[in-house]
Amino acid sequence: MKYKVSLNIDRPVDDVTRLFSDPEHIKKWQPELVSMTLLDGEAGEAGSKTRLKFKLNGREMEMTETIVFNNLPKEFTSTYETKGVYNIQTNHFEKVGEKKTKWTTISEFRFSGFMKWIGWLMPHSFRRQTLKYMRRLKALAENNTDPDHPAKQKS
Repeated sequence: MKYKVSLNIDRPVDDVTRLFSDPEHIKKWQPELVSMTLLDGEAGEAGSKTRLKFKLNGREMEMTETIVFNNLPKEFTSTYETKGVYNIQTNHFEKVGEKKTKWTTISEFRFSGFMKWIGWLMPHSFRRQTLKYMRRLKALAENNTDPDHPAKQKS
């Protein structure tokens, strides 16, 4: 399964990619992320591996992120592996004005075992989750807010 999602963010590309890549900010736009543990290599560098732990709908999920290519602020490619799922994701950040960024993400999933059924039955849930994270980063960048709790200002 492969899909592409794009959105524009009213912030300069350097600001957007800083929020995208800085571990201190990642949990603000991916609040389900419980922890990040560097397993191998230098954080943020190609070849590095990080264990990511998420809590989604009351269930804990663990995956390994491997950075394939880091050419920020233009492009970032990584893989995510967990039982039954292999995902490669390429993120492109394009300056479309002095203070505007176009963020495009291309995701490809390969499923095995039971997850083949999940991928087949609910393909749109993966795209929706990607778009949800992208919209959270957009809100954080543009308004310094959590889109799920707009009245709450983040510092």
